[in-house]
Amino acid sequence: MIARALPILVALGFLIAGSTLGAQNRPLPDQESFLTETRKHLQTDSTLQNGYVYVETRREQKLDKGGRTREESVKVVESYPGFPGEQRWERLIAEDGRPVPPEELARQDRERQQKANEMVRRLARDSSKELARQERELQKARRERDEAVSDIYNVFEIRMIGRERVEEHDTIAFLLTPRRDAKPKTRAGEEMRHFSVRAWVSENDHELVKLEAEAIDDLKSGLGVLAKLHKGARLSFLRRKVNGEVWLPAVVSYHGSARVGLLFTLRRSGTSEFSGYRKYSVDTFEDFSRPK
Repeated sequence: MIARALPILVALGFLIAGSTLGAQNRPLPDQESFLTETRKHLQTDSTLQNGYVYVETRREQKLDKGGRTREESVKVVESYPGFPGEQRWERLIAEDGRPVPPEELARQDRERQQKANEMVRRLARDSSKELARQERELQKARRERDEAVSDIYNVFEIRMIGRERVEEHDTIAFLLTPRRDAKPKTRAGEEMRHFSVRAWVSENDHELVKLEAEAIDDLKSGLGVLAKLHKGARLSFLRRKVNGEVWLPAVVSYHGSARVGLLFTLRRSGTSEFSGYRKYSVDTFEDFSRPK
């Protein structure tokens, strides 16, 4: 359930748009103008990541009732852009400190190659049909993004609260509070209504640098079973500028509990760290170095 909530919060982070004394004394920018400029930069991070490969290290802790860690798992994956209309391809390279055996890596690679061959065959049979399918998927993703962006402004009262320094960047801090009378048009918008958010946006680039979100009440969700994310669940999200050209995820962390069914409660805490961003090319798969 917590994993189900993460994409909602992260999508919100993607789409919204130690301070020095001198910085604090400067007048803050006009909020409406600043948000208008920020909105021009709104893209989901998944869209921005399409041109990159990277390594993602996922750590998850299972917690007891007192919040203490009773079990931890660590997975390291290489993440590659997916085929048109598909999710990214993840190549598991290590788990709980142990490298994946060469034969397992070879199996993953064969499966990937089989899918590539299938796409080539579809294009060979009817390229116009396949390209039309890809274009439909692209347009659908754009519509969903635009609708989610609109719901951010429908759902939240956005208030500029100050200027702060985050990782050597001057940022403008915002508080996003759900409106009681909000009428969102999307499912993501409905779920946004359950979170209070603080966001820090680069003053120069108008890009999201940092986000913190907290569930202000329980959130029900349909996963084939009755599930409820509990009030107090938290998410933090940090982006960094890569190669001086694009802002991409650096660290995502979460902490909270959820009830699944009538009796079973999950308590989880975890982080995802992103590193080794490299622009993708046809040769990238062959020479992508395994992290130590």
